[in-house]
Amino acid sequence: MATHEQIYLNQADAYEFMISKQPDLSEFIGEIRPLHGLDILDLGAGSGRLSVFLAKEAKSLVCTDISSSMLALLNNKLMGQGIPRNWKTVIADHKQLPISDEAFDLVVSGWSISYLTNSGNKNWEENLEIIISEMNRVLKPAGTIVIIETLGTGTESPNPPEFLTDYYKALQEKYGFNKKWIRTDYKFNSVEEARENTAFFFGDDIAEKILVNQWSTVPECAGIWWKHL
Repeated sequence: MATHEQIYLNQADAYEFMISKQPDLSEFIGEIRPLHGLDILDLGAGSGRLSVFLAKEAKSLVCTDISSSMLALLNNKLMGQGIPRNWKTVIADHKQLPISDEAFDLVVSGWSISYLTNSGNKNWEENLEIIISEMNRVLKPAGTIVIIETLGTGTESPNPPEFLTDYYKALQEKYGFNKKWIRTDYKFNSVEEARENTAFFFGDDIAEKILVNQWSTVPECAGIWWKHL
């Protein structure tokens, strides 16, 4: 099976279709920090699953990612919304952002930081420290950070992958983030559509669960960590 990095590069359209089946998260983020009129950074924006609603409310929006394919999809999607162009896309690594100090009111990162901070990466603690430092650097005084990560796909209650638990623990215990969890289920039209459009990303185990449970809606949980500076 292709790695997620290969999928983001070569199967961006398939990934975009899959995540289009998830709910809009604007309400959950807006409860933490009202979005209207803010300067916002979407860190690891991918194809724009968060950017699509952030752009509608933001004063300005910068979307960073290391995948040009994903940012091209994001750009086309935002142009299709017909809103004034208040955004720009930047190819950038989380650990070295080409952005000036104190530029944003809000930094949001969804399902992205974990690629550098899972326990399979021997430098995960150093990576996390650098990423948090960069987010703090680009935030204005009294700015807010919101991080969204998986708590398990194919599960109706939180069951985070073991390789991410140390990262999640560090967010709360070392860096002082608050946390809550939500459901981010994928709602397809049929069991077969669900199987066909998730297996390429999540693997055969999820495909088997979908068939056994006859899921057209694939359950998923996500954690939201946030901190006000």
